Parts: sequence; C-alpha cells; structure tokens
Amino acid sequence: MAFVLGGVFDTIKTMRAVIDTNIFLGACLGKGAANQTIAACLRGQFTPLMGAALLAEYEDVLGRDALLIKSLLSEQEQQTLLDVFLSKAEWVRVYYAWRPNLPDEGGNHLVELAIAGGAEFIVTRNLRDLQRMELRFPQLRVVSPEDFLKEL
Repeated sequence: MAFVLGGVFDTIKTMRAVIDTNIFLGACLGKGAANQTIAACLRGQFTPLMGAALLAEYEDVLGRDALLIKSLLSEQEQQTLLDVFLSKAEWVRVYYAWRPNLPDEGGNHLVELAIAGGAEFIVTRNLRDLQRMELRFPQLRVVSPEDFLKEL
C-alpha cells in the first residue's frame, strides 16, 4: 500500500554552511560555541560544505603542533574528528573565482565555496574581514558560531 504525503518531504531542506578553519580548530581545543557547532554538524542539524582549498587549510592547521598543543584531543582523535566531519560534508567544486572581493585574499575561497554550494552561512571567528566583502550575496550571511547556533 502506497502512502503519499502530498510532497511534504520535497520541501524539507537541510541548512548548508561553510565552516571556517578557526571553528574546526576551536572544536579540537574544546572551545564552547565552536565545539557545539561541530557537534551540531555531527548530529545532522546542518550540512557543511567542503572544497579543495578549505580541506587543504584544515589539513594544514591540523599539522601545526604549536596550534594544537592545548587540544583536548590526541592527534589520532583530531584526525578521526576530521574524518567524521568530512563524512557529513557535501563536496563542492568551485568553478568561478569572485575577484576582487575580500581585503584578505586568504578568505575569498570561503565565499566562493559558499556561493558555489548554495550555503546560507559562513561560520567564522574572522567576522571583521569576511563582512567587508566588496561583492554582496543577499542569501549569504557571515556569522559567529554563537549566532549560527541560534539559527539552528
């Protein structure tokens, strides 16, 4: 017997967000809202977007012993967290570079990933630089992890 709900499930869409490296690092260090943001991802409350540039940045940060010396997680646990996080992420290819955009060139890849993947949010601690975009995308908000958690 078929059961039809009249397309209710067609309208359900998971929130999509780009999680800046500083938030993932904060989760490894066990820091409040950053930790809660990554935990929300692991619970399936939103879909993180991942691309080549962002993954390279994550791996670079996890390779810096000086940054993770205060981490509550061992090196193996950090890698496991990254693997689980990546299993929840949607891979997005970026085909178009939006330039010039940010004063700090290093953050442009976050905006490009967000636009290419249809994200509603970039979650970061670097609000000042990312909120100074020359190009504006009305559907995209740059927020702190605290504000993002309120949206969930």
